[in-house]
Amino acid sequence: MSMLEFDGRRYPDGRASDPGELEWMHGAPPPDGKRITFESDTFMDFPQIRWSLSHMRELWPTVNVWRGRTGPSPLHRGDTVADIDALTFVDSNGCTRCFGEALFDTYTDGILVLHRGRVVYERYFGSLEPQLPHASQSMTKSYAGTLTAALVYEGVLDDTTTIPRYLPELSGSAWHDATLRQVMDMETGVLYTDDQFDASSDEKAYEYATGWRPPPVGYAGPRTMCDYLRTVRKGSAHGERFAYRSVNTSVLGWIMGRVTGRSFAQLLQQRLWAPLGCEEDGYVSIDAAGMPIAGGGLHLTLRDLARFGELMRQEGDWNGRQLIPAAFVHEVHRGGDRAKFKEAGIKHLPGYSYRSQWWVTHNELDAFEARGIHGQRLYIAPKAEMVVARFASHPLAKSAASDPIIMPQMLQLGRMLRA
Repeated sequence: MSMLEFDGRRYPDGRASDPGELEWMHGAPPPDGKRITFESDTFMDFPQIRWSLSHMRELWPTVNVWRGRTGPSPLHRGDTVADIDALTFVDSNGCTRCFGEALFDTYTDGILVLHRGRVVYERYFGSLEPQLPHASQSMTKSYAGTLTAALVYEGVLDDTTTIPRYLPELSGSAWHDATLRQVMDMETGVLYTDDQFDASSDEKAYEYATGWRPPPVGYAGPRTMCDYLRTVRKGSAHGERFAYRSVNTSVLGWIMGRVTGRSFAQLLQQRLWAPLGCEEDGYVSIDAAGMPIAGGGLHLTLRDLARFGELMRQEGDWNGRQLIPAAFVHEVHRGGDRAKFKEAGIKHLPGYSYRSQWWVTHNELDAFEARGIHGQRLYIAPKAEMVVARFASHPLAKSAASDPIIMPQMLQLGRMLRA
């Protein structure tokens, strides 16, 4: 069995951990040793996660995002699969890699490349199939940020005002004197620890409250997302530095629902899914009160993720209809405050900034990204006329484990297509 090492631990590689080969959830019913359930709290463990991220609706309560009555918008195709598979690049550790083989070393579940709007590369691995929605994790934030920004440009929201104007329930909380813009750009001084492996961390309490993980015996904390947000306190001044916190995006989702009267899932359907002509329904995880989890709960197909990326590359225009203000896309291109981002100390993302829930590379391709744990990525490179949609189930959550391969891989692919 071929193994890979991360953080001092060894894991079966992308081929050896294939959920079909390991027979996860096979059988009628699946035997105990091959069964994945929410209650067991092992569904995000490796290698179970390689099945789970393509089947989350079978584990969690969700709400549908309807694709609408019209047929899917066409994705025209080219054929450069062999050329891309054979493309070589040098990763951040100085190793020369082949594009196709590197997909296994980063536990890719699916990848689709658009160049000038045409599909030039599409591959699926593990449990993922073209029609199956996959967990997008924190790529959901970029959808939420885009919808929030559109409402700001339309005058429905004011990004200079403080949060209690829209949510009086958060008066006295961490967001009492935070502006909507500070929340959108992750520049709040929220007191929040995000260690997923520490049962006493704020991240764990957030997961229990939103229903992402089963709470331990004796848990007496908040049982809904909104109840949890009321408990969060301020730790430092707002606006001083970038500090990535999922709870900020939960606030955005709550505000949009309050102001428009439509939930995050309904706004996705109305503003994006139906107008884009998405191929399949998506779905969003919900808490016990039915609130969609805007910070990481969206599940969608690879092709529909690519459609959203192409919309952003086309500056919000979709077949002659302006779905997102072009000025917002230009704002994302420019990025946020790079000095504030540097204060966060994210060493594997040098030169980056963050704006309206998008990660901005400021690289030679002017690329910007939606990013999610375990390797989820939507990479939009305007100067290469390229969009890359990618799903994965890496053993480690943090992107620092796979970025040393993925970032040079994306850059070299963009250079090839640009040429």
